[in-house]
Amino acid sequence: MGDSERVSVGIVGASGYGGVQLVRLLLEHPRLELTYLGGDSTVGQDFATQYPHLFHAVHQQIEAINLDEIAARCDVVFLSLPNGLALKMAPVLIEKGCKVLDLSADYRFSDLAVYKQWYGGDRSDQAIAETAVYGLPELYRDRIAQAQLVGCPGCYPTASLLALSPLLKQGLIVPETAIIDAKSGTSGGGRVAKTNFLLAEADNSLGAYGVARHRHTPEIEQVCSDLAGHEVLIQFTPHLIPMVRGILATVYATLRDPGLVRDDLLTIYSAFYRSSPWVKLLPSGTYPQTKWACGTNLCYIGIEVDARTGRVIVMSAIDNLLKGQAGQAIQCLNIMMGWDETLGLPKFSFYP
Repeated sequence: MGDSERVSVGIVGASGYGGVQLVRLLLEHPRLELTYLGGDSTVGQDFATQYPHLFHAVHQQIEAINLDEIAARCDVVFLSLPNGLALKMAPVLIEKGCKVLDLSADYRFSDLAVYKQWYGGDRSDQAIAETAVYGLPELYRDRIAQAQLVGCPGCYPTASLLALSPLLKQGLIVPETAIIDAKSGTSGGGRVAKTNFLLAEADNSLGAYGVARHRHTPEIEQVCSDLAGHEVLIQFTPHLIPMVRGILATVYATLRDPGLVRDDLLTIYSAFYRSSPWVKLLPSGTYPQTKWACGTNLCYIGIEVDARTGRVIVMSAIDNLLKGQAGQAIQCLNIMMGWDETLGLPKFSFYP
């Protein structure tokens, strides 16, 4: 492929928050061209009717979902759909030669029994599902580079796993002591009308939800178990915080060697993420804030050791819609295409 040749991209489910992030990122990507926008309830509408702030840049209609038409027009397809829909589309698109990146949970699990337990429904796509690669580049970059189908991680798992991975991979913690306490902005719930997302309900309030049963738990456990080399159970509690975008995950775990200090861990993390341009380790005594990552594909990580309790505390901040969703999907696509994984992705927030 020549340098001037652009790869044609389609988005199925373009009218949600994940979809509009993808559109916005594709507009500034030097190697990708948006050729198809698909949806369901908004078919026939101009995309700019849904998102008027892009009226001057996007002059395309939301089209019906016709897989033959999509495959004919697109080299790459992003599926930004509710759980349970991508599994019906991905096998057809793969068979027709498309690269597929799924932003739902349909292709995140190596064991479909786990998917069925937490998400329900029957699966007839076992063969294709077995080829799917979990799209966390910092851990599975080499596999992503060879993949035709990528199951992009959830936003909470991205923030949590980037905080936890070096500890598990190096055997530095007692795995079953790991506790993840995470907070997310309301955009994580999608562009749908829900009572608990109303300004009057969510503002000036902070609360946990999905306690001991959130669907991202088995996804986190799958990767933690892979890193640790044995089955690991993780305590994960999400909270809704009254802001639009951002996730802060605070992870606690007991150190195997209580003599480790913060600088030791910073050295270990620096080595682990030395080839990961989107992970930024903060200097000693500095802890991440979601505003720093807002509008970027970055993950900021801060580390502390409590010598009194023998625990490590790792804090991780991302933008849930970018590194936690659409930005990470494009990072994966860059890797699949053999490009620099930072290509076309925002590196700096607008601060404050």
